[in-house]
Amino acid sequence: MDKREIVTNDATLPLRKLTRARIALGRAGGSLTTSEWLDFKGAHAAARDAVNLPFDVPKVQQSIESLGYPTITCCSAAHDRATFLLRPDLGRRLDDESREKLSASTADLESIDLAICVCDGLSTTAIHTAIGPVLEQLLPRLAAEDWRLAPILIVRNGRVALQDEIGQLCKARIALSLIGERPGLATACSMGAYVVFDPTLGKTDADRNCISNIHVDGLRFEQAADAIHRLLVAIRRQQISGVPLSAPESSTSSLPTEEPPT
Repeated sequence: MDKREIVTNDATLPLRKLTRARIALGRAGGSLTTSEWLDFKGAHAAARDAVNLPFDVPKVQQSIESLGYPTITCCSAAHDRATFLLRPDLGRRLDDESREKLSASTADLESIDLAICVCDGLSTTAIHTAIGPVLEQLLPRLAAEDWRLAPILIVRNGRVALQDEIGQLCKARIALSLIGERPGLATACSMGAYVVFDPTLGKTDADRNCISNIHVDGLRFEQAADAIHRLLVAIRRQQISGVPLSAPESSTSSLPTEEPPT
């Protein structure tokens, strides 16, 4: 029998050219076609792998230090992946050893404009893929404007709000978290950039701004670096972040975009 007589196509099929969302899948009888079912299973497996893939800290460290910036490796209070997934609160604080290490390493720092923390978050794949290209574009722009940076933190099992404690310990005016976002069925390798002014324990999501969907099929790396740079400049100029921040001047619509907390 001709496949066209078996598969009933959705009327919105042409829209698939415009999005990676799972629309217009068609059906065979009352079920998905075998090809779409297998594609779904593959996407689900990729999402699980993104969450559970071990964080290659030496690789990330090398990619950052090759750009000429020192790094410090740390761990959140969630010491393993299972704890990280079950206890989000522990992912929002450093463990005691990391806190002592960071305090000792930054004790002599003064007038730090920006603390950058790189966290695996919920997609290790995203950080492995995106962190090098984004920082390669972003860091020279900050250097050209004389931003004073703390050593870049690489944190295992970190959540977004970890930037509050890190920024406070570094005595930084602004904190930037580059973190793997929650994977979905359209992409499992999306990175987010979260920024907060005057990072201190107790900040809320309303105090932060987010640029999300950073990956090769979303907000591309050069665009992301440009958007992050514009956001940082706006926060530095206006001395505030979060809901009250006036949108940075831009010819694109890439920011700000708020995502559910990671």
